[in-house]
Amino acid sequence: MYPEEHRPQIRALVVDDEPLARKNLTVLLRLDPEIATVIECGSGMEAVEEIRSSRIRNSGPDLVFLDVQMPECDGFDVLEMLGSDLPAAVVFVTAYDQYALQAFEAGALDYLLKPFDNARFELALGRAKEKIARGRSPQSTLEWLAVKSVGQMTFVKVSEIDWIEAADYYSCLHLGTKTQLLRRSMLELERELDQAVFCRIHRSTIVRLARVRGLQLNESGEYDVLLDNGTKLRLSRRYRKQLQSRLHVSGSPQTPPR
Repeated sequence: MYPEEHRPQIRALVVDDEPLARKNLTVLLRLDPEIATVIECGSGMEAVEEIRSSRIRNSGPDLVFLDVQMPECDGFDVLEMLGSDLPAAVVFVTAYDQYALQAFEAGALDYLLKPFDNARFELALGRAKEKIARGRSPQSTLEWLAVKSVGQMTFVKVSEIDWIEAADYYSCLHLGTKTQLLRRSMLELERELDQAVFCRIHRSTIVRLARVRGLQLNESGEYDVLLDNGTKLRLSRRYRKQLQSRLHVSGSPQTPPR
């Protein structure tokens, strides 16, 4: 571990509508010397407001323990509303195991099933601390991704990726007419890929900006992103402004310049 004077200081946020559940997690977190602060929120909307306001003060949380089922605004709503403002590590906490797959698709690092013991909590916290440490380390532009399969490893050149979609516990890389399954979450890839080159357009989709040729209104009144190979991808309202900003387009969605 780190020497006392070099321990990373981690800001944690606990989100749960049950006071006792929040208290239990807070007590466990404060036992760890690497946790500098722990803030509690009793609802999803309170958590969104806390994260957004703290980012303005440059003191946003690094780690969030997030309950899945909460009135009005559940854990998945929180992630959707935050978009690219998500903290480095998100751990879902719930009494129901049917949400596990959806949690990983949404970018959660881990999934704590209530009631959990101290050992399982320590495992989740350890994973979170490792991920936060990696994010704080200086990184060069990601050029290759290693795709592991039975008995072999394939190296994919990032410059050949057109778009990426969530696929259960994997991310599916689209490279021209070929695809590769990578066991990485969309959130991890979004953080590691060059944001000047790639953009999240939906909870389940990341695109290479150079492949975008326009936006088209669909039958449901929402917009699809059109790629230069004819592919249509759903554009979430929560990511529309981000995409327009990256494409240097203002006002109503229009076809971006070539």
